[in-house]
Amino acid sequence: MDKIKIGVVTTSDRASSGIYEDISGVAIMDTMREYLLNECEYEYRCIPDEQKLIEETLLELANIGCDLIVTTGGTGPAPRDVTTEATEAVCQKLLPGFGEQMRAVSLQYVPTAILSRQTAGICQKSLIINLPGKPKSIRECLDAVFPAVPYCIDLIGGAYMEANEEVIKIFRPKAK
Repeated sequence: MDKIKIGVVTTSDRASSGIYEDISGVAIMDTMREYLLNECEYEYRCIPDEQKLIEETLLELANIGCDLIVTTGGTGPAPRDVTTEATEAVCQKLLPGFGEQMRAVSLQYVPTAILSRQTAGICQKSLIINLPGKPKSIRECLDAVFPAVPYCIDLIGGAYMEANEEVIKIFRPKAK
């Protein structure tokens, strides 16, 4: 079974300066541990909301071979929310369906989900997915989009992900 390398990036001025603990990045790693049967190696970063730094971090994680890079925070309309711009700047291809699906699911819970600017894209051979900042919302969004993630990773040449079907059902087209 392939080993999976996952980048986890929390963008938060306050968490990166130690004002509060980063529970969002931990929530992503906990969710991936539930979803995946593969051995996973996590590359974790907690950084300030600075677009240039976010771009550099995403590129670093892509360059070291992360199959999947998941960000949390910085996707709202506030002036310091620049994760979306950083993601778009480093990706060769955008996958707007991820953001559309995450917003659709989140709108079932909170009307302010319409303010979210989450997106996803391909940077080299890495899939980058922007998630919201709250652990409950992270899980709701990952439950909604993760079924397509392993096949996307297959298509871009990444490691073969095997999911725990008791936790999450993934989709791969049937071989002809």
